Amino acid sequence: MARVVVDVMPKPEILDPQGKAVTGALQRLGFDGLTVRQGKRFEIEVDGELTEARLAEIAKAAETLLANTVIEGFTVRVETEPAGVA
Repeated sequence: MARVVVDVMPKPEILDPQGKAVTGALQRLGFDGLTVRQGKRFEIEVDGELTEARLAEIAKAAETLLANTVIEGFTVRVETEPAGVA
């Protein structure tokens, strides 16, 4: 079973109040020099073979439902290893 990840982020010209709030909180906690933009991550499990047509279908789903393309951009990628931080 393949896992496809869709990352959705506000476009650069769009204000990001959540990211600004997190940036401010990090600065107050002593984490200087960091700027945060907050987005969304969708993990999609795909049964069967992952073809170019299937990836295009997932991109269409992202464009239609997962992202508001007026104010957000998105990327679609195949995850090869489990996500996590060591």
